[in-house]
Amino acid sequence: MIVMGYRGDLDQALRRRGLDPFYVVQDPMGAPDDRESCWVADFENVNEVLRAVLARRLDDVVGAMSLHEMGVFTAAYLRQQLNLPGNRDSRGVLFFRDKYLQKSGLPSEVRTARCRHVPRGTAHQELVDELGEVFVVKPANGAGAQRTRVIRSAEEYDQALALFSGASDVEIVAESFIDAPEVFINGMWLGGELRWSSMSRYHDAPIDAAQDGTLATWTLDRRLHTELFQQAETIAEQVLGSLDAPDCVFHLEIFEEEDGLTFGECAIRIPGGLGPQMEAHTYGVDLFDAEIGLALGETPTQLGRDGAPERLYGCVLLRRPESGHLTQEDFERAFEFDEISYDSSPDAPVGPYGLIGKALVSDPDESTLEKKIREIVRFNVTGGA
Repeated sequence: MIVMGYRGDLDQALRRRGLDPFYVVQDPMGAPDDRESCWVADFENVNEVLRAVLARRLDDVVGAMSLHEMGVFTAAYLRQQLNLPGNRDSRGVLFFRDKYLQKSGLPSEVRTARCRHVPRGTAHQELVDELGEVFVVKPANGAGAQRTRVIRSAEEYDQALALFSGASDVEIVAESFIDAPEVFINGMWLGGELRWSSMSRYHDAPIDAAQDGTLATWTLDRRLHTELFQQAETIAEQVLGSLDAPDCVFHLEIFEEEDGLTFGECAIRIPGGLGPQMEAHTYGVDLFDAEIGLALGETPTQLGRDGAPERLYGCVLLRRPESGHLTQEDFERAFEFDEISYDSSPDAPVGPYGLIGKALVSDPDESTLEKKIREIVRFNVTGGA
């Protein structure tokens, strides 16, 4: 199996399937030395990735898949060129990569932010006139809220543009700013239908988490939010259906405004962080195995346990504290975790959102789980103070 990107939990899932993965990686997402892999400069450079794969003369390739948004187009292209199963519609994939293509392809009943590409030389005032005094600048093809900035002045606009190459008219999008909390759906879209889904809430919006906030989430109890679930799942069906989504595992974000729900964006990939673990523990759904199965041309059949979950799960991507020093033992003395890993060494590798550790917690009650998540975040930020 050719895999764009590496993560240890997916590697274990592939091994359970009896599959031998070949990882295509880019800095800083390298594979361990004992795993077969090759490095490329850019997951999205299909020329480079295909050359790297062909140069290795891999035998008995059964599929290709991507862990990252940046690799889903390339994975579809590899399936075309190597005659592999799974989704080969690389053109269709672009509607789940480019935020302008995605929003402009939706029917009018799906409420979204106003969105446009930002060609080279676009003036700040032009975007203000079109999108409002406050707007958002982000990579057109998504990067997990990295390089996403809320713009409130011409100076902030210039600072945001400096984060990009400035060499393309389709590198950046600008969107009208939506000041509202966010929920997200992880799910499976199979045979043109929403076959399984769950919903969770962010502690900090991803855009804030990427700017020295904390990315933390917890699962919502369907019994307590019946109307929210119904409305959000309707949006998911409208988005995935109108964009002709392939059979996929997806991650879809929604803003909760006072007068209704507004669609944020949708990716057709495995959710990041501890999302797959949250779903496995809460609902008995193995999103890793589902994604592997789709890459093999299979239709997932394991869609979770019946009935309400006994416990709800949440996760926190742990950072270095703003002051003081914390160790994993400090966290374990203060809280009860289902899983935790925290590297407090000075040279600990720092991942997206500043993470140097991850924590998984649970509780039968949603409000208690939310309280735990918020207390862990506060403890992490303040250094235990």
